[in-house]
Amino acid sequence: MSGRTRARVCPERTCVGCRERSTKAGLLRVVMVEGRCVPDPRGTLPGRGAYVHATPACVELAVRRRAFRRAFRLTGGRESPDTGELESHVRDAPRT
Repeated sequence: MSGRTRARVCPERTCVGCRERSTKAGLLRVVMVEGRCVPDPRGTLPGRGAYVHATPACVELAVRRRAFRRAFRLTGGRESPDTGELESHVRDAPRT
């Protein structure tokens, strides 16, 4: 063997809800668009992304912990970003 072949390293991210580390493919990327948390399943939308497991429990935990405000580095105001679109996406997503 030449030593040039290596096992591919899969990027890991941390879920902002439950704080567990998982592969990037196992998490749903969320971006902030005009004050709304928008799901980005393809991972192509511009801007800072936060990662969360695509389960209602993790999304609810992230909202309760105000994790999206921290992840998107929002300042001022006490209001949380609108997560309605994200919650409906997770609720309606097919389970694999």
